[in-house]
Amino acid sequence: MKIKTTFVVLLTVLALIMSACGALGQSQPVVMRIGWAGSPDTLNPGAAVLTEAYTIFGLVYDTMYQLQLDGSFKLSLAESVNVSDDGLVYTYKIRDGVKFHDGQPLTAEDVVFTYYLYQNTEGYPWMGDYTYYFEDMEATANNEVVITLSEAIPNIDAQLVFLYVLPRHIWENEDPVDFENFAMIGSGPFKMVEYKPNEFVHLAKNEDHFGEVPKIDEVIFQTFASQDALVQAIKTGQVDMIAEMPNTAVATLQEDPNVEVVTGAPFAPGVTDIIFNQVLPENCPPDDGLCTGHPALLDRDVRLALAHATDKEKIIDVVLLGYGTPGTALLPDGLGIWYNSSIRDYEYDVAKANQILDNAGYLDTNGDKVRELPDGSRPLTFRINWPSDSIDSPRIAELLSEMWGQVGVKLEAQALDADTLTAVCCPAFDFDVILWGWGSDPDPNLLLSVMTTDEIPTGSSETGYSNPEFDELYYQQASELDLQKRIEIVWRMQQIVHDDVVYIIPYYAESVQAFRKDRFTGWILDQPKVELTDVTSLVHVRPVE
Repeated sequence: MKIKTTFVVLLTVLALIMSACGALGQSQPVVMRIGWAGSPDTLNPGAAVLTEAYTIFGLVYDTMYQLQLDGSFKLSLAESVNVSDDGLVYTYKIRDGVKFHDGQPLTAEDVVFTYYLYQNTEGYPWMGDYTYYFEDMEATANNEVVITLSEAIPNIDAQLVFLYVLPRHIWENEDPVDFENFAMIGSGPFKMVEYKPNEFVHLAKNEDHFGEVPKIDEVIFQTFASQDALVQAIKTGQVDMIAEMPNTAVATLQEDPNVEVVTGAPFAPGVTDIIFNQVLPENCPPDDGLCTGHPALLDRDVRLALAHATDKEKIIDVVLLGYGTPGTALLPDGLGIWYNSSIRDYEYDVAKANQILDNAGYLDTNGDKVRELPDGSRPLTFRINWPSDSIDSPRIAELLSEMWGQVGVKLEAQALDADTLTAVCCPAFDFDVILWGWGSDPDPNLLLSVMTTDEIPTGSSETGYSNPEFDELYYQQASELDLQKRIEIVWRMQQIVHDDVVYIIPYYAESVQAFRKDRFTGWILDQPKVELTDVTSLVHVRPVE
């Protein structure tokens, strides 16, 4: 009897120990670590510029629509939408029961407050552009958002998809421009845990999200100082996925049995641009403009010669290892029907580039292999800058220095941190040449607006380019409901900019990312576009069993 009792007690204790161990194991959060070379410039959705910030916004906030990996839109915060017969009034029924991460309800009042905040805050670089045709917005007692347009537009889904809904009870008490938003209260499938600029962004899943709840408990975006460190981190397992990587590492990672490399069309079609400071004295912003650009860059002949002196195929081969295509316009080829595929690019021809500069009077009179202005007052020595977290820009700058050196142009190269580069760029125009890039909206409207005169003082224009014909066409396309007519206008605008040599577009790069297949599975890989950090993929990812 005593033996039997002791045996039962031992079994009971053992069961309790096993139960405790099981509970302990279950209590360990499933954490995914993502490595990237950048960091958000701000957590304020209205003030942000950098792609990294928008990646985080897409995880922490909800919007009226969600952009899918196939390029389509689906309703998100709204459960339904009704459009008036004249196309001027959109009525969105907001889902009931949606909550912000602090437990407060999200209602139509928050949505309307947010849209007016974006529309009326002058210090926001481009959020207001999305609300340009929003004449009136109101919240009804039935939790509806009613948007009345000044005229019918063809792309309201693309206008609303990046207008992240903010909690009114927090933002109405803050300065909308200077608010750092470190707590970052949203309603999305992930919520902020901790943020250290230029170090990491730590998020946790939102168990109460109305949509699909993430299968991982936490995700940490970790910033790495160098591309080599980033690649090494995924090889050693320090991170589970890298959102950007040098193409030179593709072959090495493909040989690793625990790593899968993914390449394809980027989710936000990207464009890398060589930006020339072309702001005219009369357009220099009176309050913020320094406008110190080299005067030679105001001359189309100089920009044209540089276009002919740029060997894009070599840049693609050296920098991207072939994972890209030559660019012609600020609108990337990933925009499909909107991309003007009929543009004939300037051929690489050093002799022709030299002849253009000779004919325009830019000569090397002192034999130092650097040309001077026609009046001899200044050499064609240009400052060239790029963001210090850019993986590819240092090599591009090196190649351009060699290529443009063949036509008598000297470059003084310097990387700047993203905030400093933004400050010297626009609307200060305190630069000569910048290497940077854009991630495009699914609709061409935003990137087209970058090249309008109206955006020179706002900080959205990179170049200071001003062309009345382009400006007029911009407003025409923005409200053209006939798809084919709008396409024709957009194509014409791209041709104008190409003829004026506003930019040199070296390439449109493919997306190259990698993940540890021994750690996590469930990545969305069967869609036309590749983006492993997008919310549509991260909510599906789960640990490998």
